[in-house]
Amino acid sequence: MIVGIGSDLCDIRRIERSLARFGDRFTHRVFTEGERARSDRRAARAASYARRFAAKEACAKALGTGMSHGVFWRDMEVVNLPTGKPTFRLTGGALARLKALIPEGHEPVVHVSLTDDPPVAQAFVIIEAVPIK
Repeated sequence: MIVGIGSDLCDIRRIERSLARFGDRFTHRVFTEGERARSDRRAARAASYARRFAAKEACAKALGTGMSHGVFWRDMEVVNLPTGKPTFRLTGGALARLKALIPEGHEPVVHVSLTDDPPVAQAFVIIEAVPIK
């Protein structure tokens, strides 16, 4: 059963301006070490950060909190499975909220779709509760 859906659009040019103006102060406030390492080695660095920024916003919407109620930027980390498929590693307030959404006898599955078509990056997040087998 679906327990949360979120989507977000992010202007890549806005992220480019934030990277130029604030640099590490911006990236260290919003992104985890793993996300920074992955995005910093991309040729399209700003687009990579923008996709992850949109994903975090979409995840916060799917959790039903936005960036409040103890959910912070770095509580949501976009990670890739060995197949390359994106998903999330949640910690702190985001993990607590996720656990509160999932009914007993179920486990969460977080589906993530990321894309960009400059100047826009887009993300969709669906949180599903699946019965434990």
